[in-house]
Amino acid sequence: MKTLLPLVAVALLAGAPAAFAQSNDTNTDAVGPMVTQNKVDTQTFVTTVPNANMFEIESSKLAQEKSASADVKAFAADMIKDHTKAGDDFKAALSQGQTTASIKPAGPTLQPKEQQMLDALKAASGKDFDAKYIKMQTDAHKDAVALFSTYANSGDDPAMKEFAKKTLPVLKMHEKHVKELAVAHQ
Repeated sequence: MKTLLPLVAVALLAGAPAAFAQSNDTNTDAVGPMVTQNKVDTQTFVTTVPNANMFEIESSKLAQEKSASADVKAFAADMIKDHTKAGDDFKAALSQGQTTASIKPAGPTLQPKEQQMLDALKAASGKDFDAKYIKMQTDAHKDAVALFSTYANSGDDPAMKEFAKKTLPVLKMHEKHVKELAVAHQ
């Protein structure tokens, strides 16, 4: 039986917080991105990463404002720094890409799911805020690690593949750190 691979609608780099539907269906008429068991197409990767990255940055800016926890604020500061750099690296890789010339990344606005999550964070406060932020970051990084790992192994654009490989260790570090935050804030 094929192993199903969750993917990110966000980010990135953070991933990305929205997960793509899992499916064994290889029907190319199916709605959704071109995803197979061990491959993410370049179009999906290039349109997912900017949205995920923006969500990571915007939600972390909120965490710096609204969290009362020093460890959450420190994590948020790292997220902003690392995902800003990842956004710059993404743009550079996109401009050097061989197969990405005709692909346009997502625009500057968040996708509806990420905007809803950001709005939920805006409405939260105190420990409720921290719990929501940590849960969203946990989910986002799980999805981002899956997306970047898959593209790093199977992507068809050399520049984007190199970007994925270079960014993956940072995403794994974020995933580990946010899991530690989740334990600390249970």
